[in-house]
Amino acid sequence: MAFNSSLRGNRRKLKSEINVVPYIDVMLVLLIIFMAVPPTQNPSEIKLPSAERSTQPPDDYIQIAVKDKGQLQIGITGKNPQPLEDVSSRSTLVTRLRDIHAEHPDYPVLIAGDRDSKYDDVIQLISEAKKMGITRVGLATK
Repeated sequence: MAFNSSLRGNRRKLKSEINVVPYIDVMLVLLIIFMAVPPTQNPSEIKLPSAERSTQPPDDYIQIAVKDKGQLQIGITGKNPQPLEDVSSRSTLVTRLRDIHAEHPDYPVLIAGDRDSKYDDVIQLISEAKKMGITRVGLATK
């Protein structure tokens, strides 16, 4: 606070002003610190959690395998197994999945994505299975 003396007498007036300069200085120092300090975690690095097996997989299910380099396989595992067959494209896999689901509408789908496969491929397969009306779609873990 500053005092202002007038020439008319001995009256002193109190002048109330907020001095914001120290606040601006502190804010600029903090801004420089946050800009200069590198982040502690690399934003492109994702640490995925590991999952434990909570329940046993069903006895009969449709298995889709997504391997690296876009290789796809589909088959039935269970009492009447059909070996995994290689599929050339995703549209062929969706057509084959639709046929198998028509034959066995109560079978759930289990998608086994390889560690080196693309995450987008697995998500797209889950989406396609949900669009077909398959309500039980799961992911295979070790």
